Amino acid sequence: MAGPGWAPPRLDEFILTERLGAGTYATVYKAYRKGDTREVVAIKCVSKRSLNRASVENLLTEIEILKTIRHPHIVELKDFQWDSDHIYLIMEFCAGGDLSRFIRMRRILPEKVARIFLQQLACALKFLHDHNISHLDLKPQNILLSTPENPQLKLADFGFAQHMSPWDEKHVLRGSPLYMAPEMVCRQQYDARVDLWSVGVILYEALFGRPPFASRSFAELEEKIRSDRAVELPSRPLLSAECRDLLGQLLERDPLKRISFERFFAHPFVDMEHVPGPESLCKATNLVVEAVKKDQEGDASTALSLYCKALEYFVPALHYESDARRKEAIRAKVGQYISRAEELKALVTSSNKSLLQKENPARELLKEMAKDKPRLCAALEMASAAIAKEEEGRDDRDTLELYQQSLGELLLLLADPDPDGPSRVPERSDKDAGGAVHGQGGAGGARPEHLYLAVMPGSQPAGCCSPPWRCRAKRCRRGGGRMSLLSQPLWGRVPSWPCLDRLPPLATVGGLFHSNSLHRLRRAGYFYPGTGLRQHIPPASRIR
Repeated sequence: MAGPGWAPPRLDEFILTERLGAGTYATVYKAYRKGDTREVVAIKCVSKRSLNRASVENLLTEIEILKTIRHPHIVELKDFQWDSDHIYLIMEFCAGGDLSRFIRMRRILPEKVARIFLQQLACALKFLHDHNISHLDLKPQNILLSTPENPQLKLADFGFAQHMSPWDEKHVLRGSPLYMAPEMVCRQQYDARVDLWSVGVILYEALFGRPPFASRSFAELEEKIRSDRAVELPSRPLLSAECRDLLGQLLERDPLKRISFERFFAHPFVDMEHVPGPESLCKATNLVVEAVKKDQEGDASTALSLYCKALEYFVPALHYESDARRKEAIRAKVGQYISRAEELKALVTSSNKSLLQKENPARELLKEMAKDKPRLCAALEMASAAIAKEEEGRDDRDTLELYQQSLGELLLLLADPDPDGPSRVPERSDKDAGGAVHGQGGAGGARPEHLYLAVMPGSQPAGCCSPPWRCRAKRCRRGGGRMSLLSQPLWGRVPSWPCLDRLPPLATVGGLFHSNSLHRLRRAGYFYPGTGLRQHIPPASRIR
């Protein structure tokens, strides 16, 4: 609050109270609108006497941009006024302070919290990018939080912003050195991609507690920025592969090699498709209506896939909803859909085991062929162990290594068809063997993809253009890097959703579906390894 001898400027329509902060040529105050509404606002008071030519240009740029844009993650300019001494920017009040203070109070942010803020920042940047606007001064101090609890990120301070197309280049030094791209510090030509470098620095600071070029002096900072060494990421805390990949691409010193805006918005760690918004519940409802229909028709494979896709939208819908009663209604429905998906998973697990026993003569054929071939027998045993682990839900690194070892040995055997002696192939037709091996040759005459499908029946997704073992390895490597569905952004606006009334009751029809559906479900984060589907959607709580 104001101290003795201190007096804020006077405005006819507002009562100015505490000072929120001060900059080079402006001071920001918390204020109340006079009258019945008592609306709380932030007023940026700019002293005309402190303005020089550059600061006048920055102020006019900020007013021009904020007057023309409206976005939930950009601070709103409500009005601006002036008198003989000051210019006043009347802006949306953000009670949560700035991101710098938020990080400083917690030292580092968990990856899921940093991802929430990154998604919200990406939404604001996409809006600006679509309007050919570059901020040019992105830093935690210019990112405000709407409330202390369940905060929404709000991008502020557009004094350095510019209308720039992707091909425009500048030479003028703008922004804060700690967060400035190397090409700006070195006074080289730069373009809109400098904002992506700043996003990388902000994400780095949120995850590791300090910027990558933290220094004690400007000379030390300049030396680090001008260096040609790649930015190294600390080994702790542990981060997902997707998060590290994005950080590495954002903090690329060469702007020509740096990630583009299009690739940034499409990156799996950003996951713009599932950012909470007013359309999240409608998308989820459309999918679950179709899922219940397929479930009633007995098409459990398609039904489960649709339930999974619907849940990917239900979770952000819950985070977006602020009305308590509507949130509870959605959560109750989601709990029913999760329970039904759990039933389908249990049904399929038992059904797949019996199907593997009944409908896999190719595996029995391979066992018969491997009787006098110790290496082939050992490779098949490793493959069987991997299949057993996967059926138990243990789709982890150990399972992947077993598959890789078994397939590596099998491929070596294919290259050397007679490692342990002559091949003995029982007289059996291709049809009886399930297409796994050709009847006219031994193990050495089988094509790799046929042999793989004999060991791993149904493992290749329809339409996959990669060899099946490569496709499999890619999926397993990606499996561990996905963020939890329960770590999505928290939005505060109250939407009007007629979709809620359309949520259908559950179907109770059982059925079978392919093991690949389970694979997709585990990869998407719906299952804890070995324990089944998540049993509840926790309520939105304060970000810690």
